[in-house]
Amino acid sequence: MPLPPILVDPAALADFAIQLRRESIIAVDLEADSLHSYQDKVCLLQFSTPTATVLVDPLAIGDLSCLKSVLADGAVRKIFHAADYDIRCLHRDFDIEIRGLFDTMIACQLLGEPKVGLADALNKYLGVELDKRYQRADWSKRPLEEGMIRYAAEDTRHLHKLAELLEAQLVAKGRLAWAEEEFALLQQVRHNSSDGPLFLRFKKAGTLERRPLAVLEALLHWRDKEAQRRNCPPFKVLNNAPLLEVARSMPTDMRALAGVEGMVPRLVTRYGGALLTAVEVGRAVPEADLPIYPRGEPRQRDPEAEARVLLLKKWRTRMAAELEMDPGVLINNSLLEEIARRQPTCVEELAGLEAMKNWQRKVLGEGIVGALRAG
Repeated sequence: MPLPPILVDPAALADFAIQLRRESIIAVDLEADSLHSYQDKVCLLQFSTPTATVLVDPLAIGDLSCLKSVLADGAVRKIFHAADYDIRCLHRDFDIEIRGLFDTMIACQLLGEPKVGLADALNKYLGVELDKRYQRADWSKRPLEEGMIRYAAEDTRHLHKLAELLEAQLVAKGRLAWAEEEFALLQQVRHNSSDGPLFLRFKKAGTLERRPLAVLEALLHWRDKEAQRRNCPPFKVLNNAPLLEVARSMPTDMRALAGVEGMVPRLVTRYGGALLTAVEVGRAVPEADLPIYPRGEPRQRDPEAEARVLLLKKWRTRMAAELEMDPGVLINNSLLEEIARRQPTCVEELAGLEAMKNWQRKVLGEGIVGALRAG
């Protein structure tokens, strides 16, 4: 199969945007450099109409504003697979909004597919095997290898047929309205603000006392500056696990640092001095200025509510088996916990739960209230 064209000229992109407006359905994907750059960015866009696939190079073109109107037009369906990250990146980098979404991964989840990755879905429904060699490639490098171009094109070329098959199954199972509600919510996702202390975005930071938390914040600032200097993701400077252990143990010399779990000799040699300096910065924070990890209002233990959660989980297991869905997709634990605390006595009372979707209330509402009554 010949290589798809790659648009690198603003005029060519403007012409292509006009072509897209004539389509009723387009498949879309993007490639970013999140594994290779300090600040990830969109490096390639893939579009497939029912008859052709075209790639767009935003690094060469820069301004993608001519695509805004068609991508925000809900009358033109946009097929993505796992659209969450793509929607966030398109809005962050280009102020592009997506309307008319059909996400084939969400469709797979609502159909109860045990594996919802694109490669798995294409293999099951179309017998297509994707080449995974370029999943971790650096998409910011130019020129793109021929294999990378083919790989990118394959990500959208089959989505039209896949979406058609999945939509037919959603209709057959009476779940298309569920999917449409999920798609409408997903269209609204955006990148989170990066304001506030760095430890707020660090997993397990909440396990630290205040002094080690101050040390962790100093370590994170050092790692962030080093990653920025090298233009690489922070995890490529130093993984989270050893960084957390350094914060927890607060070593004062090289020997102690070398004894920290995960601090292999190579890391001690390369970063030892900088790490110890950061530890000292955290140690020097005045007691009154030590950070506090935000935990919200402490909730008193309620054994009766906990018993209701277990009751609801047992009901969910039965319901998920009946619907042939993953229990967590059907309704997640945090929502079950909120329901257990509120103890609704009728379906109408579930309307006050902001996290509950309309399809969940309609399909699961009677069962939830019935399970609570029976308990």
